[in-house]
Amino acid sequence: MAFSTRLNWDQKENALTRLLSRKLHAGAAVLDLTESNPTCAGFQYDADAVLGAMRDRRALLYQPSAKGLEEARAAISSYYADHGVRVDTSRILLTSGTSEAYSYLFKLLADPGDEILVPRPSYPLFEHLAGLESVRLRQYPLFYQEGWWLDGEALRRVIGPRTRAIVALNPNNPTGSFLKQPEVDTLANLCREHDLAVICDEVFSDFVLDDRRGRLRTLAARDDFPSVSLNGVSKMLGLPQMKLGWMVVNGPEVWRDAARRRLEWVADSFLSVGAPVQHAAARWMSLRPAFQMQVMERLRTNLAALRQAIAEQPLCGLLHVEGGWYATIRLPRVRGEEEWVIGLLDAGDVYVQPGYFFDFESEAHVVVSLLTPPARFVEGVRRMMKHVESCCDRMGGKFLQE
Repeated sequence: MAFSTRLNWDQKENALTRLLSRKLHAGAAVLDLTESNPTCAGFQYDADAVLGAMRDRRALLYQPSAKGLEEARAAISSYYADHGVRVDTSRILLTSGTSEAYSYLFKLLADPGDEILVPRPSYPLFEHLAGLESVRLRQYPLFYQEGWWLDGEALRRVIGPRTRAIVALNPNNPTGSFLKQPEVDTLANLCREHDLAVICDEVFSDFVLDDRRGRLRTLAARDDFPSVSLNGVSKMLGLPQMKLGWMVVNGPEVWRDAARRRLEWVADSFLSVGAPVQHAAARWMSLRPAFQMQVMERLRTNLAALRQAIAEQPLCGLLHVEGGWYATIRLPRVRGEEEWVIGLLDAGDVYVQPGYFFDFESEAHVVVSLLTPPARFVEGVRRMMKHVESCCDRMGGKFLQE
């Protein structure tokens, strides 16, 4: 039986995954520094409030709405108002999460074979989402020099005749870099020049670690070029299992209204967001300050510990992080990334992700999650620094020539 070529992905486990499986099967106490699931990271949840919010008796009545129930969209509108941005509920459309939102937007903006531009480095899920919609990805580079930045000319060079949209992450996962106003102006000019739209993923936007260089709070505040802002409760409230996300359609009124109508047609074909979740949205949004206070304390604590560890180990470097849940560590180029991460797991029982998972252009980088419980994080980083020093000592100083 023949299957769709959209699913012709390499499903073989890589060497790192195979080693991790063997370690766990053997009962090794692996220190996982990649923890990104907030429900498994040791945070305190108000279980009565979270679960009780879904016991609304109105959920017994089926009231299908392509955009989502007005009450839920009003709660989301209030979130933007808290940040000083007016978003009318008519511009908001609910989804079961940002992955579904991407699928809707790829359907809206592209025909099969058209191209979507995505940043490099960035989250590897885009390749799968694009493949399932029969659209192609092209990457545009982000550059690093005392911080990450977007180069307009480099982006312009990858725009082709079948380019339909530009994906931007604010902040990026995993670099933690926010969009700056001049970069948004660049995106706006390119969209107007080439008849494109921007898809702006803002799921980590509430988690700000450094605002000294300025940042875009949300693209929902811009109405001068076509764009759609994505967010949801997965990161904002630490509730990925509740499957509630949303899109905010931005831009000139004519484009915005046309896009909104078409998105409603797409959403009406699926009606994926459950009634209990929609009725719970307003009460869940009220839990945001308490949850985010816990997360921010965790992020700052782990980032401070990481900075201290790297300050004491000059062989490594920490790339500047402005927000989000991740940090990138630069390791000496005496080994490739795969050799570093496999060696660290094999010798030290520490699991980190190599930079090539996220399409870093140069080696050697590893990515760690600042969401990791602090005791595990500190010990894992300590072992990492010790492993790096031991490996470089065995190289006899040759790494200095790299």
